[in-house]
Amino acid sequence: MNQGHILIIDDEEPQRTVLAGFFRKKGFEIATAESADEGVAIFESQSIDLVLTDYRMPGGTGLDVLHAVKRVNPSVPLILITAYGNIEGAVEAMRDGAFDYISKPVKLDMLSEIVEKALEQRQVYLENQAIVDSAEGTFHLEGLVAESSVMQTALNVSARAAQSDATVLVLGETGTGKEVIARAIHKASLRSNKAFWAVNCGALAESLLESELFGHEKGAFTDANTRRIGRFEEADGGTLFLDEVGDLSMGLQVKLLRVLQEGEFQRVGSNQTLKTDVRVIAATLRDLDRMVREGSFREDLFYRLNVITVRIPPLRSRREDISALAETFLKYYGQKNKKEIKGFSRETMDVLLRHSYPGNVRELENAIERAVVMARGDVLGINDLPDVMMGGEKKEQRGVPAGSLPDRLEAIERDAIIEAMEKSKGVQSQAARLLGINERNLRYKLKKYGLKGK
Repeated sequence: MNQGHILIIDDEEPQRTVLAGFFRKKGFEIATAESADEGVAIFESQSIDLVLTDYRMPGGTGLDVLHAVKRVNPSVPLILITAYGNIEGAVEAMRDGAFDYISKPVKLDMLSEIVEKALEQRQVYLENQAIVDSAEGTFHLEGLVAESSVMQTALNVSARAAQSDATVLVLGETGTGKEVIARAIHKASLRSNKAFWAVNCGALAESLLESELFGHEKGAFTDANTRRIGRFEEADGGTLFLDEVGDLSMGLQVKLLRVLQEGEFQRVGSNQTLKTDVRVIAATLRDLDRMVREGSFREDLFYRLNVITVRIPPLRSRREDISALAETFLKYYGQKNKKEIKGFSRETMDVLLRHSYPGNVRELENAIERAVVMARGDVLGINDLPDVMMGGEKKEQRGVPAGSLPDRLEAIERDAIIEAMEKSKGVQSQAARLLGINERNLRYKLKKYGLKGK
């Protein structure tokens, strides 16, 4: 069974032979090259899943290969094989996007584990990208920026769920982007050419919500002057998103359960049973487990809805995404308002990274939209941000980080990392020693706080 296609680049023939033989026995297809130039040419002409390259070779270095790989296909992981004397080059490659490096003499079992992890990460990336690509251009993608591992997990579950007709339950706080995820699942599904309807179950009174979902006949109640087609009819063949499903009354829970089990419903005021083929995606910020225990939510309906669960983390738990989200919103609202804004001042980005975001992604989006509208120059400054964010910054400028204890500790940690990176001139191995942590931990924290080495 073909496990994937690996490109091995090394000017030493014995090393190429050993590595090629080892991975062929594991079921991989292998291509080999003896120079950086030859390796890049092969990569550009063939479908490669992973690159193993020596650092110092004729025709260029492993760093040159890395830059070429990232230019052609950034999803392909590259693992560097380096001699002890080239460790600094390997560290630089890690900063530029290499998956990992391994020192000579190569321990094949260790290399095999690294390759397996790299290919697993690539598969997750491809699945996640499929759901983003399917939705791109259809709606605003504020919830689909995923630099953080927790959001990558949510996107990966969504991507796999999209390929089925299973009911999906999306859990998350207000403003995290639950409807964005629901729309992305629909656009990546086989139902993408059919209708997508969204209903907020908490925004309507019970009688109005029943009519909204199932429709009604003329004369079914006062002011029912005409027949009304409900969303379950309109979404036939497509997807119906039920937001705040935890607010449904017990009576509507029974009717929803029937649709999910039998695909049947009746309009209000009618005895005629209608059939529908609808994929339901439900969402709530409420604790349905607790509601089931308390008897306010039907257990059988909960299990019908909770076939696949997608948990959208709050923005305070995915701070690695803040800078990327901010850039996305800046580009979107800059174009919308016909303003050419280059970016954020360092002070502005610091404020954005430290804010606690009780309103989650929606709060960040609103803040960037306001800043774009208010901006007079081509760089967003702290005075362009909402007062609630500026209040926190004023406290920070007095030397007291604003927010809860976890937020304050994160602010202190981030400042310590910035100081260590400046002292080490961006060399992560030296910065890690100054901080008393290992280099892998430092890389994680740099990503977490949206920082980069120089």
